[in-house]
Amino acid sequence: MTDIARLNKLFFDNTDLDQTRLESVVDDALAGSDDGELFLEYKQSESFSFDDSKLKAASFDTSQGFGLRAVAGECTGYGHASELSEAAVRRAGNTVKTVKTGAGGVMASAPPTTNQQLYSDANPLQQVPFEKKVKLLQEIDAYARAKDPQVQQVMASLTGNWQAVEILRAGGELTGDIRPLVRLSVSVVVSDGDNMESGSYGSGGRFSYKSFLQEDTWQKHVDEAYRQAKILLEAEPAPAGEMQVVLGSGWPGILLHEAIGHGLEGDFNRKGTSVFSGLMGERVAAPSVTVVDDGTIGNRRGSLSIDDEGTPTQCTTLIENGILVGYMQDRTNAKLMGTDSTGNGRRQSFAHQPMPRMRNTIMQAGNENPQDIINSVKNGLYAVNFGGGQVDITNGKFVFSASEAYKIDNGKIGAPVKGATLIGSGFEVLKNVKAVGNDMELDPGIGTCGKNGQGVPVGVGQPTLLIDGLTVGGTEAGD
Repeated sequence: MTDIARLNKLFFDNTDLDQTRLESVVDDALAGSDDGELFLEYKQSESFSFDDSKLKAASFDTSQGFGLRAVAGECTGYGHASELSEAAVRRAGNTVKTVKTGAGGVMASAPPTTNQQLYSDANPLQQVPFEKKVKLLQEIDAYARAKDPQVQQVMASLTGNWQAVEILRAGGELTGDIRPLVRLSVSVVVSDGDNMESGSYGSGGRFSYKSFLQEDTWQKHVDEAYRQAKILLEAEPAPAGEMQVVLGSGWPGILLHEAIGHGLEGDFNRKGTSVFSGLMGERVAAPSVTVVDDGTIGNRRGSLSIDDEGTPTQCTTLIENGILVGYMQDRTNAKLMGTDSTGNGRRQSFAHQPMPRMRNTIMQAGNENPQDIINSVKNGLYAVNFGGGQVDITNGKFVFSASEAYKIDNGKIGAPVKGATLIGSGFEVLKNVKAVGNDMELDPGIGTCGKNGQGVPVGVGQPTLLIDGLTVGGTEAGD
């Protein structure tokens, strides 16, 4: 667990906040409520953008503030400000204290404490000098342009932030966390004179920039972005129609995240707006399908030692052998549904209220050999990477574009195709999983999830999957 003394120095020694008086303000604001907390945040962020062989942008930002929340039943009062002062917290308290139960609420117990620390609390922004960060982007640009005369444009970006949070509950209960986060992204555009295509690759997590400085690491980013772009230059129009689809391991789990994951968040199920509402204990997927949301994987982008309500994260099983066994819960929705928080209460910043959000959403490995899965398909599509997509959580219907895909002909991976979109229902896809590979892989660490106007870092993972009867939208009629 993060050293509270270090956080206290940041939030109390360097501001005019007095811990004892602040505890009194929070107690007064939350009196008569069911739950609530004061969320303190300090964050440093920076980004570098390299384009046209030049450093096009470099920025650094420091932000801080608080969010004070009082909860009574389904009602929430929330006040926030970027001013860390007792006067500002008192003003917010006067607003949120109007949210009370009629008979005077009984404050919910504080989350259990934990000693888990899933990442370093060192500040990545301070660990590598400015000059080395710029040199890294210069080397990426030069290496990519030297690979092939067809390379027309190279774009590289480096981003990082260091977030410190402290959560104060009624009664003086304090907990906190310090969270690093970095990401390196590379995009390469190639042209054969007639056509132009692009490929991209990125990775990141809760660690230092130092790993990106290793030559084999950043060269892998360039090589992968270049490979994808070159494949698209050779790609044929995608077939269209209903067919068997093999999803590759790793990043294709983003389809699982969007088409299935959101529908398993507690708030949607409490309100009855999810396709999974009311199905606890029932079969919702093939027997080979087990899905978890795991916030405890070390150094991962979607991992948290504690969530933004102070609850320790855990590995939450959502679907086990095809049976729906759990939802992702924050404190409020868990209480209203008569269960416990799973450590999925997350918020974008102090200016936002927490709600149930995914962390690292993963379909666990099965027993099938991935090559055997491909060999079993007579005519189909092998989708390796995905771009954007849309999903309606009320019915699970989705549309996703495949940024890298191949035909499967008689059990062999054939020509690359472009323009393929996968169309279906997450609810039905789960039931139509025919084979689950033994090669579960996590994504490289690039995911950001949006919900109700808030974005938070997340991770996904899955093994190779065979799905029957999935509709593929393309430009060429299928056989």
